[in-house]
Amino acid sequence: MMKLSEQDRRIMDALQENCRMSNQELADRVGMSLSACWRRVKALEESGLVARYSAVINAAHAGLNFQAIVHVTLTRHDHRHVDTFIAEVRRRREVLDCYSTTGEADYHLRVLCRDLAAYNRFLEDFLFRLPGIANVRTNLVLKDIKSHSPVPVETE
Repeated sequence: MMKLSEQDRRIMDALQENCRMSNQELADRVGMSLSACWRRVKALEESGLVARYSAVINAAHAGLNFQAIVHVTLTRHDHRHVDTFIAEVRRRREVLDCYSTTGEADYHLRVLCRDLAAYNRFLEDFLFRLPGIANVRTNLVLKDIKSHSPVPVETE
């Protein structure tokens, strides 16, 4: 793991807030010279700490108004069912996040669709047809309270 300085933390905080700012803007914001800032960003990228850059899309503006947290329990945890489930979930654009967890359900998915009818198609045409599914429970998201939070990077 790369040892992080306070400047590294400030760079990562600034990039998570707006990764499209110019290197000059970034350097000014974190109080570094242009060349030193560029070298630190490259080092953070090469170390894997900065994994990628992306845009945050407003789902409602894109017509995607239905969001659910889906709790999935498998009948058994043999590799065939688990591998199939994971591979198929990774292919579905509606599934924004998928976590394997402890507790009642084996997996928790965050699913985003146009509407209830689209979600119902997702369930009937996809999820219920996967082998090894024992139980699916849905919690509808009523309001987005906190999302797209930056990773709280700390220095040593």
